Amino acid sequence: MGRGHRPERLGEEIRKIISELILRELKDPRLAMGMVSITAVEVTADGSYATAYVTVLGLDPKHEEREKEQEDVLEALRSAKGLIRREIGKKIKLRHVPDLIFKIDKSMDYGRHIDEIIQNLDK
Repeated sequence: MGRGHRPERLGEEIRKIISELILRELKDPRLAMGMVSITAVEVTADGSYATAYVTVLGLDPKHEEREKEQEDVLEALRSAKGLIRREIGKKIKLRHVPDLIFKIDKSMDYGRHIDEIIQNLDK
């Protein structure tokens, strides 16, 4: 028996809510470093955890301070986790709001790396 698409649908709703909160509600200056985007949210099958993947756009990919700035953004989101969970609970009727885990989405860096490899093959 399949589990259905509930975790995917729930993850998408949580992604929309977090994105809206970052845009309108959260006033942490660490979130103003670049454009912060929630690229995906993966919810576990039992709904107890939700991993939100964060991309910080506008940072120089070669800049040596990039990792520190990304960590600052993650820390700002972690400090606002209670507010974010409360808003998720208000907007989505759930018995248990998943615990949030924030991680940097490295897929853009990986894609950039693959592009460089392909370009070097042509030479």
